[in-house]
Amino acid sequence: MKLSDGFDARRLRPRGPGSWRMRLAAMLAALLAAFGVLLAMAGAASLLGRAPALGALNDSTGAAAVLLGLGLFLLWAGIAVWRLCRRRLRRPSDLSMAPHLMKKRD
Repeated sequence: MKLSDGFDARRLRPRGPGSWRMRLAAMLAALLAAFGVLLAMAGAASLLGRAPALGALNDSTGAAAVLLGLGLFLLWAGIAVWRLCRRRLRRPSDLSMAPHLMKKRD
């Protein structure tokens, strides 16, 4: 079978419109994860007895533990939403070919 060098199967079907909503959601999820890291660091610093990072907001041990828990939850939620958005952005919308027809790669 002759393989031409300039052949690209992805050009057979034009790409659809860009998914700006998913990109924006991924960016907001990354910001949410970053905010979660900052809150978790402030809560951990208060629990370890360092100077309070948020002033009177985390004076007690209970408030510092709540900050740590909230920060870890925001970090987890941000990463989960970011991964979901990236998976939807990477979803193949091109021509589907049978696996046995694809070029074998070592």
